[in-house]
Amino acid sequence: MANLETSQTSSPNTAERWWHRATGYQVYPRSFADSNGDGVGDIPGIISKLGHLSDLGIGFIWLSPVYASPMIDNGYDISDYRNIAHEFGTLEDMDHLIAAAKDRGIGIVMDLVVNHTSSLHAWFQRARTSRDLPEHDFYIWRDPGPDGGPPDDMRAYFGGPAWTYVEEVDRYYFHYFSPAQPDLNWQNADLRAAIYDMMSWWLDRGIAGFRMDVIDLIGKDVDARIYEEGPDLHPLIQEMHRKVLAGRDILTVGETWSASTDTGLLYCGRDRKEIDMVFEFSHIRDGWHPDLGKFAAHPFNLVTFKRTLFAWQELIRDEGWHALFLSNHDLPRQVSYYADDGEHRRASAKMLATVMHLLKGTPFIYQGEEIGMTNAKFERIDQYRDLDTLNHFEEQVALGVPPETFIAGANRNSRDNARTPMQWNSAPHGGFTTGTPWIEANPNAHEINVEQDLIHPESIFDHYRQLIQIRKDHDVVVFGHTVPLLLDDPDILAYQRKLGDETLLVAGNFSDKPRRAELPGEVCGTGECLIHSHDVRNKVDRDLALAPYESFAILMK
Repeated sequence: MANLETSQTSSPNTAERWWHRATGYQVYPRSFADSNGDGVGDIPGIISKLGHLSDLGIGFIWLSPVYASPMIDNGYDISDYRNIAHEFGTLEDMDHLIAAAKDRGIGIVMDLVVNHTSSLHAWFQRARTSRDLPEHDFYIWRDPGPDGGPPDDMRAYFGGPAWTYVEEVDRYYFHYFSPAQPDLNWQNADLRAAIYDMMSWWLDRGIAGFRMDVIDLIGKDVDARIYEEGPDLHPLIQEMHRKVLAGRDILTVGETWSASTDTGLLYCGRDRKEIDMVFEFSHIRDGWHPDLGKFAAHPFNLVTFKRTLFAWQELIRDEGWHALFLSNHDLPRQVSYYADDGEHRRASAKMLATVMHLLKGTPFIYQGEEIGMTNAKFERIDQYRDLDTLNHFEEQVALGVPPETFIAGANRNSRDNARTPMQWNSAPHGGFTTGTPWIEANPNAHEINVEQDLIHPESIFDHYRQLIQIRKDHDVVVFGHTVPLLLDDPDILAYQRKLGDETLLVAGNFSDKPRRAELPGEVCGTGECLIHSHDVRNKVDRDLALAPYESFAILMK
């Protein structure tokens, strides 16, 4: 498993780790591959598709939760951290996956969900019966307010009040998300010890690290109404590092919706002893409607996107690291959101991959992205399964929003766009299952699928495979600093990567029209074209001309 060993080579600023040259691939187990025909993806299904991932060239899988769960939030409500959900398989299946992936040079990075548990977790089941049991203090409780109601008017992320009453203890518990997901009290030392023990248990089973779900919420102070990046956040992560992570050659990436360029290096700075990188969402939130949020259709603004993207690249120029992504299980399909999922779908998919993968950081591919899967474009609310979408539909329709208006926004941004079944071939349901899938397959699965893409002369999969190999082969991609170009251009994203005497020039057209732009003279010249979405080009003139959704990367001489 050579690519999971620590390299002794180094860049000017950073000792090289195995994940610097690796590309991650997120598997959403429920929708990836169903081995037994029950309509739900499972661990044996993932094992059966490891050849596909190995051919792609990835270094590790980020595996969304497979723990025991009632699945109110599709596994992000965990009832037993040391067991596997029956619909996904068994602990023996999980061990088999870890070993089989390792044989192919692929690590398994598990989802660590420790801001909250399921309300069916044994801890909470005991906590709700008595104030005197130790587990009661594993959660966040408050007495009723002066009027007998909730302690305050905080609203939950998935809709409704953030406090739920339990008659047996005459108290309210806090849940940032849904009542089925009570928040853990990270101020309790016994709780932290139990979590650290669980983490070590999984690492000892051979996993390659953790993706830490909403880790920026664990330091919250509910009385001060500080929920994100609370006062105790970084001391808690530093303790986790000391107790569990230090001395292990693993990858840790934190999901941090609140992180900004002001706080990013607090998580992953050189001397912080916290985590390796963060998923931050500034470039995602920039595209949401300023008043109505993500469920209101809102046009994409490339200039705003570029300024955010390059601000983070500047932040990690000399220290820290970054997770590069446009898609995941919580976001729409990137080719539908950022580009064109119709006539120019192939060029769009390649362009988005080119401009993101060649930045500084570790790229993450979301399942189906490598073949250009698109948003589902459902027509009715009963086609959706996502708790977030369904709850907000009820709330907004009650407030007078027309259902068709909400559906339009959901078709752009609902989490279910990413959760339709992986499209493997032209069989029913995209070859995902022989049964009835838990959520409908995208109607275009018969034409957009792995089997069809691999035989296409302009394969998106092959483009991704080339990008992954370029990262492995070229130091300038791994450690070069990023120089933004054409910051105010509304259609073109362009930049240079520089390391020593090497310069990589990258450009992509986000428009469905041919575009021209004037480059600085010192940028132009000839070189070796490493990747191109249309015809090969080895020369760049000052007058840069790009076809619709064209992209390229040239190692300049």
